[in-house]
Amino acid sequence: MKVALIGATGMIGSRLLAELNRRGHQVTAIVRRPEKVPALPNVAAKKGDVFDEKGLAELLRGHDAVISAVHFLDSDPKKLLAAVKASGVPRYLVVGGAGSLEVAPGVKLIDTPQFPAQYKAEAQAGADFLGLLREEKALDWTFLSPSAVIAPGERTGKFRLGGDQLLTHDKGSNISAEDYAIAMVDELEKPAHSRRRFTVGY
Repeated sequence: MKVALIGATGMIGSRLLAELNRRGHQVTAIVRRPEKVPALPNVAAKKGDVFDEKGLAELLRGHDAVISAVHFLDSDPKKLLAAVKASGVPRYLVVGGAGSLEVAPGVKLIDTPQFPAQYKAEAQAGADFLGLLREEKALDWTFLSPSAVIAPGERTGKFRLGGDQLLTHDKGSNISAEDYAIAMVDELEKPAHSRRRFTVGY
């Protein structure tokens, strides 16, 4: 597939780029600093600004899908959505946050006392973005929330998928960025969560 990846050099974006490349997809890596994109076959690095709606739409045009891996506080959800719609690309996959996942009926992770204060603004922005997507009628979107902790680690291919509830195990709630990337590219190739949020964890 021809995939536009916004934010291809970040912690999760770089793993998505590697996974897409491993599976033979053609990727346009849209970043602020193209020189930071690794030289890989079938990867074209393009300079893009997530706040430039018109310019971003031009970069996205002609792709089969867009994957957005930018921090919510470093972008404007309404401009991102408008750019994707203007580009005519049919599918939009979003690297989501864990804060909006439920830990009990009606209780979100972000609202628990132990949720780290330094991540609250980003988590709330992610929850707001999900809310916007849920009102979206035109786009075929998917929002993939990681577990509570996502960090560089192993590519194992062994994980669980869930819906709106936080996945936990006896040692907590986590997923490697490498396995998160597998789950996202699996969804790209075989859509199973159209216009829905899902989550991945061990």
